[in-house]
Amino acid sequence: MKIIRTSIRRIVPAALLACVGVTQAGDFQIGRGIHDITGPAAEVGMLGYADLEQISSGIHTRLHARAFIIAEHDNVNQRVVMVSADLGMLTQSVKQGVVAKLRQKYGDLYLDANVMLSPTHTHSGPGGLSHYALTNLTSLGYIEQNYHAVVDGIVAAIDQAHQELSPGEIKINQGELYNVSINRSDEAYQANPAAEKSRYDDNVEHTMTLLKFTKNNQDYAQWNWFPVHPVSMSSSNTLISADNKGYASYLFERDMGLDYLSKQGFVAAFAQANAGDVSPNLNLDGTGPGSTELESTQIIGQRQYDKAKALYLSASQNLGGDISYRHTFVDFSKLAVAAEYSGESASSTCDAALGYAFAAGTEDGKGPDWFHEGDNSANPLFTMVTSLIAVAPDSLRECHAEKEILLATGLVEPVPWTPDVLPLQLLKIGRLAVVALPSEITTMAGRRLMATVKAELAGEVDHVVLSGLANTYAGYVSTREEYAAQHYEGGHTIFGPHTLAGYQQEFTKLARAIKQNTQVDAGPALRELADQQLTFQTGVVLDNTPIFTSFGDVHQQVNSNYGKGQTAFVSFWTGHPKNDLKTQSTYLEVQRKVAGSWQKVADDNDWETFYRWKRIDPVWGSSRAEISWNIPADAPSGEYRILHYGAYKNGWTGNIHHFTGKSKSFNVN
Repeated sequence: MKIIRTSIRRIVPAALLACVGVTQAGDFQIGRGIHDITGPAAEVGMLGYADLEQISSGIHTRLHARAFIIAEHDNVNQRVVMVSADLGMLTQSVKQGVVAKLRQKYGDLYLDANVMLSPTHTHSGPGGLSHYALTNLTSLGYIEQNYHAVVDGIVAAIDQAHQELSPGEIKINQGELYNVSINRSDEAYQANPAAEKSRYDDNVEHTMTLLKFTKNNQDYAQWNWFPVHPVSMSSSNTLISADNKGYASYLFERDMGLDYLSKQGFVAAFAQANAGDVSPNLNLDGTGPGSTELESTQIIGQRQYDKAKALYLSASQNLGGDISYRHTFVDFSKLAVAAEYSGESASSTCDAALGYAFAAGTEDGKGPDWFHEGDNSANPLFTMVTSLIAVAPDSLRECHAEKEILLATGLVEPVPWTPDVLPLQLLKIGRLAVVALPSEITTMAGRRLMATVKAELAGEVDHVVLSGLANTYAGYVSTREEYAAQHYEGGHTIFGPHTLAGYQQEFTKLARAIKQNTQVDAGPALRELADQQLTFQTGVVLDNTPIFTSFGDVHQQVNSNYGKGQTAFVSFWTGHPKNDLKTQSTYLEVQRKVAGSWQKVADDNDWETFYRWKRIDPVWGSSRAEISWNIPADAPSGEYRILHYGAYKNGWTGNIHHFTGKSKSFNVN
């Protein structure tokens, strides 16, 4: 019946369908959800820049998971889940944890195959989420508290979307967005064939693809894909931040009236695409276009929001059609790649290895001075040191071709430092195909992969998009030509020169299976590594305040008066943020007195507030919360105060106690 219904919709005009009671406007059932996934706000290494000195010390903006469920209108079990999470990486362990919890709640309704989890790729969130060692290095191991905050938050967002599932409409729109991105590895991009480059107007992708969700012609949600790294905030930033994509979501959701604490209102996801070589730092030195990183984050986020809002308002094309999906696990450490895709006979991918170019870093965050992009000569000292972790045999060096191997992460025993069995997923939602691949992919590599899928699904879809870094994290994907240039992206293409060709081959199989309505092999099983995790962090031992003070007491009081545009500041004696993550809550409130009662103006998710935690005496256990509020120019004049919500751990009993600190009131004129 499903095949017959789908065929009818393809050949019968819309007017006739309306006459017989089949409406295209209600082709789908949709649900949306959002939940806090912020994690520990202090003393956890952050994930993205691989900088040991970037350790969380507070919150600028909170991190959220945004979930969307799309089901066929008259076959609601045929559904897909898409989640965009404010994370640096979506690790395999998180996907395993989320799917396991969903199975406990919903049986076989939500599985690996139809649940897509993707990160925005902010570099300003706490790490320790992986069950593989490489991405846990800067967090000093696995951070269980952060892992559960993320997994539970994603599941809660999906739960909300599940509960809200009801008939709705989806429209698709596309447009070009300029002046927000630049190719940080143009030299590698230029190595691609001239004929191929001539088909595109730039060395970065400018297309934003947006889905507009409505119910009964009422605004409901939006999801868009656009490729740009959320690295406007640099490695010197230690406040948790959703970066430019998070700011774009914040602008859209605030404009449409979302209440983050109640989770009621419009949800706006700004998802990642083929941004592997795409930077928002337009000066190509980790800065720009603003004079500060905060200003740059605002500008790049604002421009994404402006384009998304314009596309949302002008969207008119119904997405229409049925829903299909295919998923498989593929061992990329030894994948045979046909000449049709690699251009070479007897090709294969390789055991994972990082190159010297990886250690050079990028224009968004340079590595040590003795490593350089494009300079592919080995250093005997570094090779000797990394050989203590894993020895790269000559056969592996030959497999990786132009890459000079620095560290063979796939050969570390007993467990590789990076995953080798990867999830590949293809979703078809009406006339749209979503390629969910577990890597960062460069502009041209992404164009090739999208073209491969679109050719295979010719007649089935009109649009193909990439959801990068989805379902796990397995480094980068560059074209064969870019790989040979060995810039950062090539050095981080961990499975060797035929990685992209391997993806093209395997996604062709998934697309063919969708088109022919056949199944695909599930592939090899994933490792179960949850019980093998190590951490070198300690939890909170105790909290104290200086003698004659109590938790919540003010250390530095606010001024009596402030002008608009100035910054109100207050500090409190506090406990460690790890005592209570304040999930779906806040460490601070700015309140204004209205008609004799205090009303909330802002909390720790708002752009104008800053919550900083400082350890004062490591032995005694004392610490302070420093709260700043940049008073908006349009703030109403009146009487205000700032509250701090904290928790401390009793060193004798181990119990957690909550408290509230209050500043004196002050006037804003």
